[in-house]
Amino acid sequence: MSCIVRLFVLPFLLLASSFTLALASPDRVALVIGLGEYESIPTLTNTRNDAEGLAETLTEIGFDVTRGIDLSLAELRQVMDDFSFRAETADLALIYFAGHGIEVQGENFLIPVDAQPTSNIEVQQQSVSLKEMLQVVEKARVMRIVILDSCRDNPLGGQIDTDAVAQSELQSTDQATRGVGGLAPANPDRGTLVAFAAKDGQVALDGTQGNSPYARALMEKMAKPGLEISLMFRQVRDAVLRETRNLQEPYTYGSLTGKPFYLSGAPDGETDLATEEPSKTWSQLRPDQESQLLALANLGDTRSMLGLAYIRLNPEDTRFDPEQAVSFLEQAVERGSPEAQMELAKLYEQGIGVEIDEARALELYRAAADQGFADALNDLGFLHYQGGLGLRANPDKALELFERAADLRHPEAQFNFAALIDDGLIPDKGPEDAASYLYAALRSGSQDVLNLLLERPTMFAEETRRELQAQLQAYEFYTGAIDGDIGPGTKRGIRAAYGLE
Repeated sequence: MSCIVRLFVLPFLLLASSFTLALASPDRVALVIGLGEYESIPTLTNTRNDAEGLAETLTEIGFDVTRGIDLSLAELRQVMDDFSFRAETADLALIYFAGHGIEVQGENFLIPVDAQPTSNIEVQQQSVSLKEMLQVVEKARVMRIVILDSCRDNPLGGQIDTDAVAQSELQSTDQATRGVGGLAPANPDRGTLVAFAAKDGQVALDGTQGNSPYARALMEKMAKPGLEISLMFRQVRDAVLRETRNLQEPYTYGSLTGKPFYLSGAPDGETDLATEEPSKTWSQLRPDQESQLLALANLGDTRSMLGLAYIRLNPEDTRFDPEQAVSFLEQAVERGSPEAQMELAKLYEQGIGVEIDEARALELYRAAADQGFADALNDLGFLHYQGGLGLRANPDKALELFERAADLRHPEAQFNFAALIDDGLIPDKGPEDAASYLYAALRSGSQDVLNLLLERPTMFAEETRRELQAQLQAYEFYTGAIDGDIGPGTKRGIRAAYGLE
């Protein structure tokens, strides 16, 4: 089969679904860490209680939870490695950490119980960085959240004085603190949210009621059915501010996808990620939460603007108003939201809520692609491949864009780029590379990719199929012969790699 036919099998499905992945059975995993019995720095009273309480709450609302209590550095790294592999096939991967954290030269480090740091270098050597925590969850399919109920820094700069740190635990507040000066701001990748118990530069309180104020608010709000996740974190913030008399303000960094999510079940009782069009899923938002979303939008929150726009793009909703949707999207575009740029490009391309304007649509696609938005890179690649929106066909530019989207873990782009390699169209890449992209596409969670590999494996050359078997074998998903025959055993391995077995 020629490359062009193969290449456009997936795009048709992709464009028809507005980039909504058809996911496997929803999977939400959490790693909950509570460190309190430190060997050489002050112990923390409530961190283990906080971790156990959060673990119970998350289990009750449907998470598969891994607990880690009072871990050494080696134990912490091992549990992170194990969780990272599981997170790859999860829709949502969440980490909660309660324990000591220190800022060193603008980077945040989370300290295991056996650490004995006396200098900044030793903090870096004996701790786990926030960047490492983010790498653990980075391949989760839809949503990634890291929550730090830990706000400590290095109060002496170049030299850590543990006696001074111990004294800081006895500050003149009505509750012991977990930090002196707080952590540095976080800057996670798009699609990842980092939540701090206290805004950068502030301290988090350990609490006197068995749990920290932040953990207690999290447990209460997480368990509320029908509470959209953005609003949940906002309510956690408000609850902590009230309890601590404005001494502690929780803060979130980064941005989630424009898809609504309810940790404890959507308004209609569903507990999984929405797999329908965002316009339909946002329409489920209760009126009181829509008003809260509007308040957040007025504060400049672009995800709230997107949600409000999606509601008004649902023709089955009484609030259907494409022109108002365009207005919300334009506001988000002004604030640089690549997802808003992408959605607005579609409206200009199709003439929904605005007059058709191909030049404006192309401008918006390019703006989103320039920000590394994988969906836009993939779509722009097809526009260059076929010619469209005034572009002449430019296969070389298309291949560049497909590769960028594939390297950003866009499942369909990974599959299509593997097909291009398999056809010999990508210099310096061969069957092993094609198989690597196919394996990555499986792990990323596209049902379309899974179906094509199960139903039409011979669209790839035998050597690529052999290399795929080798990849599956390397990760212990397959134990059969490396013969390029995609039979029952290999298909079981493909489904296992995808997360079904």
